[in-house]
Amino acid sequence: MKKAVFIILSFLMVTSTFTISSLWNIESKNGFLQAQNKVVLGGIIRADINNKKLSLTFTGHEFADGAETIMHTLEKNNVNGTFFLTGDFYRKYPLIVKQLQDKGHYMGPHSDKHLLYADWTKRDSTLVTKDEFVADVENNYIAMTNAGLNIEMPKYYMPPYEWYNQEVSNWAKELDVQIVNFTPGTTSNADYTTPAMNNYRSSEQIYNAILSFAEKESLNGVIMLIHIGTHPDRTDKLYNKLDNLIKELKSRGYDFVRIDELLK
Repeated sequence: MKKAVFIILSFLMVTSTFTISSLWNIESKNGFLQAQNKVVLGGIIRADINNKKLSLTFTGHEFADGAETIMHTLEKNNVNGTFFLTGDFYRKYPLIVKQLQDKGHYMGPHSDKHLLYADWTKRDSTLVTKDEFVADVENNYIAMTNAGLNIEMPKYYMPPYEWYNQEVSNWAKELDVQIVNFTPGTTSNADYTTPAMNNYRSSEQIYNAILSFAEKESLNGVIMLIHIGTHPDRTDKLYNKLDNLIKELKSRGYDFVRIDELLK
């Protein structure tokens, strides 16, 4: 029991961009305590840590410069990924998104117009009304349908800016949609940063941070966020290291699965 408590507390102390007020959903299975999903403000940020599985999860809004490289790399390594894309992305790149689903990847919404739902400094302050939120999500799904996609079940949703609060999660659940978010600590989500930003991280730094996280804590159950495209000012693209990353993690025994398989 003491060991189980120590493990739980250790994960709660992981450095992140969130104010972590989360908990592990735990159930008894075959007489043992089994950690399930780690939840923050109603959103799942990590799956079962007992399984050596993780999900490569890609988000996109404006840019798609990495789409071909990512598709080729995933296919080459026999990996199914997860893509959360905005309505604007689905409307702008219908051929890309159809290819992605045809190749077996999970396709989900990421806000129709990439709205900011919650205040950056006062997270419990919601910046959209319920009606605005519902319209934003529903229009994202409409854009998916208009692009010729089938709506994946169950419905998972990664919020724009990967930022939300409990109220937003509650609204999503009323739509039978479960919010998910990246697992903090790997820094993979920093692949959008440009050299002019104070928080800039090079692809080499991010790559090394991922491997360091794997060694110190493990990548079991991790939702790893990478962007399908980034601003032209960032010429050092993390997706160009994706092939090496997948091969390295596979050599360490990790399996890559879609978000729906990771969370089932």
